[in-house]
Amino acid sequence: MASSFPSSVIFCIFFWLSLLLGCLADGANKDPSKSAPGCDNPYKLVKVDNWVNGVKGETYTGVTARFGAILPLEVDKSVKLPAVVANPLTCCSAPSTKLSNSVALVARGDCSFNAKANIAQSNGAKALLVINDDEGTIEMGCDDDTPATNITIPIVMVPKSTGESFRKALQEGQKVEIGLWAPDRPVVSLSVAFLWLMAVSTVATASLWSEIAKTKDTEPRYDDFSPKSTSNGAEGKESTEEIINIDVKSAIIFVISASTFLVLLFFFMSSWFVWLLIVLFCIGGVEGMHTLIVTLISRGCTDQKKVSLPYFGETTIVSLIVLIFCLAFAIAWAITRKASFSWIGQDVLGICLMISILQVARLPNIKVATVLLCCAFVYDIFWVFLSPIIFHQSVMIAVAKGNNSGGESIPMLLRFPRLTDPWGGYDMIGFGDILFPGLLVGFSLRFDKENKKSGASGYFMWLMVGYAFGLFFTYLGLYLMHGHGQPALLYLVPCTLGVCVVLGLIRGELKDLWNHGSTSTPTASLGGA
Repeated sequence: MASSFPSSVIFCIFFWLSLLLGCLADGANKDPSKSAPGCDNPYKLVKVDNWVNGVKGETYTGVTARFGAILPLEVDKSVKLPAVVANPLTCCSAPSTKLSNSVALVARGDCSFNAKANIAQSNGAKALLVINDDEGTIEMGCDDDTPATNITIPIVMVPKSTGESFRKALQEGQKVEIGLWAPDRPVVSLSVAFLWLMAVSTVATASLWSEIAKTKDTEPRYDDFSPKSTSNGAEGKESTEEIINIDVKSAIIFVISASTFLVLLFFFMSSWFVWLLIVLFCIGGVEGMHTLIVTLISRGCTDQKKVSLPYFGETTIVSLIVLIFCLAFAIAWAITRKASFSWIGQDVLGICLMISILQVARLPNIKVATVLLCCAFVYDIFWVFLSPIIFHQSVMIAVAKGNNSGGESIPMLLRFPRLTDPWGGYDMIGFGDILFPGLLVGFSLRFDKENKKSGASGYFMWLMVGYAFGLFFTYLGLYLMHGHGQPALLYLVPCTLGVCVVLGLIRGELKDLWNHGSTSTPTASLGGA
């Protein structure tokens, strides 16, 4: 029979990577930019509709300036205007071309944005479209030396490729018309409800998996390619099941190593490194999915034919077929990871991985839980909100956005498409926001079973309710802060660890929770696994 060492190593590596990188999803939308003096308009995304010789073309995306007129929210209220290329192209002096009742196309450079807007407006332009000198857009603020308060036309920047396509059509003698409108992005979309359901279900399933996995003779059955175990019948008496117990030392080491790793990512993030994470994610996802599927099949089918394989030894045919399916699933996701439907495969692999991790990694007591969750709490808040004091920008936001990753994104998160958002995109939750509380919820269930507690008299039910409300408060905070994201652990830690401590104090069981398992011999230590 194959050794379980490779599986424990995979889950140990993924435990730390998931906790570290999973927290990054929280930072992706936390961008506390400040308004420049004299500029009151917020930056907004703009839909740039265009017609070439009356034929509707592709809708492009731009961004507004801090000054100028506010664009309409609805497409029906946008005005279709002819596009004209300014001459000189930078529009830093009076143009020789007629700009009256048109959208002036100008290039970035030579003078300030509000100087360009003033000149275009004084020559009759109804809107200004600034063509950036590379792909992407930048924030167009105000110049203190040039007044912007009298500018009454909208100013929008578009990427170089978009502007050049308009210029090329005009140079070829075609008629180009442009319509600008800026629909609002909903602060909280329907997709957060599905994310909430996925996260809560993952924590509940991972905690109850030992019960789900039991066969008719009440013995948990595991597949032939994953960690093996035997049971003596009662929870807490596993003697041979490979478990990684987290201790106080490893919890503290996490903060130090995670912070160091985050800074390294900030300075040296590249596409090859993200690809490495994608490969590791696929390996961990395959391992987790295979374990869960084979366990469920084995529940109802105990008599299975076996074959002998090199390295793996004797294994069941079902386990081999499931492994091939899981490998094909992960490879298909990796190939189509940028497709609109790829979030489904990513979520399936991620959920399977997290459930499997929470079967291997465990908290022995509330003392370790307090250290780990409080360290994670401080880690999340410091690297999102306080790191700009040192690095002049939020380190976690920069890494989460993958500014230097060549368009690749970190896969250690669950995502769901924003179905009601005119701009599309995804709402996300990091693995860390599921695994950290999930460790504590899993401990509460084991404590209840050992002490013969259930329902309201135990801790598991209340911690599940606390986790569900903590995640709800996270999205409520997102709404109240007008879309500026919140560190989920800011709400999840008080609603899980806080609930457990308060209940322990009320029931006089805090000492038992705090010292639980301290006298028993640990099966393994996460710090040294």
